[in-house]
This record gives sequence, structure tokens and C-alpha cells, in this order.
Amino acid sequence: MVKALMSGTVLLAAASAALSQPYPAKPVTIIVASVVGGPTDIVGRLVAQMLGEVLGQTVIVENRTGAGLTVGTTYAARARPDGYTLTIASPSSHSIAPGLYPSLPYDPVKDFEPISLLFTSPTALVVHPSIPVKTLKEFIAFARARPGQLNYGSGGNGTTSHLTGELFKTRAGVDIVHVPYKGSGPAATDLVAGQIHAMFQGLHLALPFVRSNRLRVLGVTSPKRSPMAPEVPTLDEAGLPGFSSSTWYGVMAPAATPRPIIDQLNAALLKSLNAPGMRQKVAEQGLTPVGSTPEAFAATLQDEIRTWTKVIRQSGARVD
Repeated sequence: MVKALMSGTVLLAAASAALSQPYPAKPVTIIVASVVGGPTDIVGRLVAQMLGEVLGQTVIVENRTGAGLTVGTTYAARARPDGYTLTIASPSSHSIAPGLYPSLPYDPVKDFEPISLLFTSPTALVVHPSIPVKTLKEFIAFARARPGQLNYGSGGNGTTSHLTGELFKTRAGVDIVHVPYKGSGPAATDLVAGQIHAMFQGLHLALPFVRSNRLRVLGVTSPKRSPMAPEVPTLDEAGLPGFSSSTWYGVMAPAATPRPIIDQLNAALLKSLNAPGMRQKVAEQGLTPVGSTPEAFAATLQDEIRTWTKVIRQSGARVD
């Protein structure tokens, strides 16, 4: 009996000591639900560097891929809520997935604590020069005159590039065929080669091909023009009033992670985001720095879920 009591006392003492240790007392892991080298992975490694420098602790990126980002995101949702497992959230994992998958193994709202919306990434509608158009209005007219004859590529079913294409089809009243690829890289390669006609692509990835006349850009999907190419109009300005679609990235922790840890991580990320040279470094990756409170990020997520659920329902988009 005495031995059991002593063992219990030792365990309680050890637990108290662990709780009293300042966070972070050990390495932090960032779960990235996409492949190495993809946009989400690039963001994950950037965030790992940002947190590591401010927190003074090792931050590891762990890629857990599969099933349209749901494998890694589910793993992150079920991790211990102690601040040592974080994840990179994006539209594909958190605002598109709820409307796309009938039985999603995680709840993007209830199973996570938002920390900060960190970046947006401008996306552009680009076409191959073989399509004889120079403006968005010309492209819409050209597509309407040829229903089902044009196509657009994407990084795969359920990705932001896919759903942005479906939103465009609905708003523009055009019938163009979706061609899903296993990643945005192969789709972009085929677009430059003329194997597909159009694509919604990261602006920073498209610009070198636009400036060498191998692609033509018709507009950006963001509400405002991008500093990367201020001469390129928004789709709203170019002829689709109200059109807006943004690729964003944020950091989240499992639900029930203590608020002091959330606040500490938020402060660390915002401090790093405003450090000298960081904004230029971020811009070189095709990202626009944002930074937000956890509450603002939560509100953005709710708005995004409503928007994409409606797009999915109207378009009939699905995953195979």
C-alpha cells in the first residue's frame, strides 16, 4: 500500500515538473499533409524556420501524405493537444474538404485551434498562346462559342486549382472540361507544352513563362492586384464582377491546446513575420504575408467553408 502511494506520488511529482517546464521544452513537429516540395510543404518548412528562430527550439517538419491531404490532417487532429504537434492548414484541407468528402474523418473547425493565418498566394488564370485571346472577356466569349471543347488542368480533384476552375465555370457561364493531374507541376508542364488550354496557377510560377511569351495571363483571382505583377488585372476588374478566390496558409494546433500556448505561438509567428528581411524572403516564395489573431483566422475559415461548400454543391464537383 505504502509502495503504491509512493509510486503515485512520484508520478504526480513528475507530471507537475513537466507542467512547470516553460514551453517549448522539447522539439515541436509540424505536420504537412502534402508531398515534399509542394506549396504546403514549402510553407511548412518556412514556418519551422520562423518558429525555431523565435522559440529557440528545434522544429521538425513531418510529411504525412494521402487521400487528398486528409491522412496528415487527421493525424494532426488526433495528436496530443500540448503544443508539440502543429499543422499547416490550407483550403484543400480545411475549407474545401468539408464539402467534398461525405465522411471526413476530422472536423476542420471543432478538431483544431487556429493560431494564425500567415500567408496568401496569388493565383492567376493563364492560357496557352495557341488560344487566340488576350483578355478575359475574349476568353469567355471563345469558350462559350465552343462548349466542351476547351479544358483546364489542375493539381488534382479537390485542390484549390480545381475548385477555382469550377467557380470560374459557374460565374462565367462556360463549359470547359476539368483535367486533374497528380500535382500542379505536371499540369503546368502540360500547359506550357500546349497539351491543355488553361489553368489556375500560382502567379509567381506562371510569370517566367508569361514573360517569355510561352503563356498568357488573363487576370489574378485575388480581390486586389498583386505587387508581383501590378499590371495584371483582377478577374473582377477584367470582366467577372465579384469573382474572388484565394489560396491561403495558416498554422493550427489540435483542439484543447491551452490558450497560453496558442498565444505564445501566435506572438512568435507574428514577430518572425515582421523581422527584417522576412517579407522579402516570403515574397520570393510567391507568398503575401498576412498574420492574424486566432479569432480572425477562425472567422476566415468559417467564411471559406461556406463559400467552397456552395461551389461544390453548384458544380457537382467530386473526388474519384
